[in-house]
Amino acid sequence: MTLNPYLHAAIEQHKQQHLYRQRLCHDGAQTVQLHIDGKTYLNFSSNDYLGLASQPQLIAQAQQALSQYGLGAGAAHLVTGHQRPHHDLEQRLATFTQRQQSLLFSTGYMANLGVISALINRHDALFMDKLNHASLLDAALLSRAQVHRYRHRDVSHLAQLLAHSTARHKLIATDGVFSMEGDVAPLADIAALAKQHDAWLMVDDAHGLGVLGNKGGGSLAHFELSTVDVPILMGTLGKAFGGFGAFIAGDGLLIDYLIQRARPYIYTTAMPAAMASALIMAVDWVEQADDRRAHLHQLIQSFQQLANQKRLPILASDTPIQAVMVKQADKAVALSRRLFQQGILVTAIRSPTVPHNSARLRITLSAHHQLSDVERLIGALTA
Repeated sequence: MTLNPYLHAAIEQHKQQHLYRQRLCHDGAQTVQLHIDGKTYLNFSSNDYLGLASQPQLIAQAQQALSQYGLGAGAAHLVTGHQRPHHDLEQRLATFTQRQQSLLFSTGYMANLGVISALINRHDALFMDKLNHASLLDAALLSRAQVHRYRHRDVSHLAQLLAHSTARHKLIATDGVFSMEGDVAPLADIAALAKQHDAWLMVDDAHGLGVLGNKGGGSLAHFELSTVDVPILMGTLGKAFGGFGAFIAGDGLLIDYLIQRARPYIYTTAMPAAMASALIMAVDWVEQADDRRAHLHQLIQSFQQLANQKRLPILASDTPIQAVMVKQADKAVALSRRLFQQGILVTAIRSPTVPHNSARLRITLSAHHQLSDVERLIGALTA
């Protein structure tokens, strides 16, 4: 079969299974109000948890740095792409996460690919929660390590797998906050197991940083875990921080090793210095955003109370990620379209992002939402 007929058949199959995806093009900044084709939609699909993506002071900082450092970095960090704002942001992130050093990556996906493929290979074993983000699974495949997937948040199952492993090195990788469920990994128990079995522990805290813990320190701060407990921390800068990019934080030796061995870092152009400059300020905003976090958690509680009153099938979650379980992909798509017709944007999540027959609406709350927005959403869901 030639290429085009094959592609056509594959796309048609996606459409028949209600798995076909399309992009929405909106005008303006990323806020809780999106403008699409001349209409305004209430946005419940963004990961801009603290509402910093459209913060005027951060935009002004980026504009100022743009005039000084130019549009693009022009090269990878190890060539000529590493500019003063990159260096200063790495230091600021190290301080924020209470670690010796950090290392910038262009995306969280690349950070996960980079660190896991650099640390382990076919002689080693990787232990992963079954509902980890796709980037961690792809990193596992790239590493060629022996992959063991334990049941979601099931520490006993993880303990059994660790006890039976004879691999040279053992690495446990887990989301801190699971991106499609909104629940939090039992990190204290996992850290204890890692020490017991002489395993390394890596936490992808893309959805925890800025939201959980003292001063927004994330899942590790929530559980009061140190670098000794969790030597490898991955964080993203395009969610609660309102910008773009990602980082790995840990001891200086880990960062030095990744500079030498992490291929997505070595062979990728650095993020624009103007973005790095704005993100330095964004870290300050996150640390000082207790009022935004308090408002956000009030919205979370209000959503759960109203959803339970209306007997909506939601998953247990104390984070801004709230999942309304629909199960069938066609019904999830239909419900998402019905909300869109009422001016509300909520994405239908289907396989392969989530397991088959576990389709859902993934609702994300922002500190820029108001209680009236949540009430409007609940009303539309139950109309």
